[in-house]
Amino acid sequence: MSFPGMPPIGGAGGGNPATAGMTEQEQRMVKMMNAAAESCPFKIALAGGGGFVLGGAFGLFTAAMAYDTPLTAKGQEITSLPMREQLRQGFRDMGSRSWSAARNFGYVGAVYSAAECAIEGLRAKNDIKNHVAAGCVTGGWLARNAGPQAAAAGCVGFAAFSTAIEMYMRMPSDD
Repeated sequence: MSFPGMPPIGGAGGGNPATAGMTEQEQRMVKMMNAAAESCPFKIALAGGGGFVLGGAFGLFTAAMAYDTPLTAKGQEITSLPMREQLRQGFRDMGSRSWSAARNFGYVGAVYSAAECAIEGLRAKNDIKNHVAAGCVTGGWLARNAGPQAAAAGCVGFAAFSTAIEMYMRMPSDD
């Protein structure tokens, strides 16, 4: 198994060019690192952490562009406050929105990754069906509190979105 765009790593030596010149201990270490990187807990943590970072950046960007920023702070119009207090209120609002988006993106990433990993483990295959099913599970899970119709709509919508993303990622490159 290897990472996309990288030469294959691991293997029992032999004619494998990736392990040429490696000692047996180094080969075992490479196998162990690959096994850890392909484990479900690692994938879930990576997706959740990546989603958290991406969501934080997205939240910061959208908060800076927000038009619905409160025009009052502590019962006063924000324009009547000193510049330092205006900036403090603005940064507090940006931080709050950024934290909220980071948590949400991290949660969605972790749920999707957990569903995809569980489905791949059950099916013992890595194909597009795993991503469709994981998208459906994730969308249904995220909308579960809004009722069965919302969960079904979430299932269909997230499955379509994850399928489109996966089809794009699997397109052959023009290199």
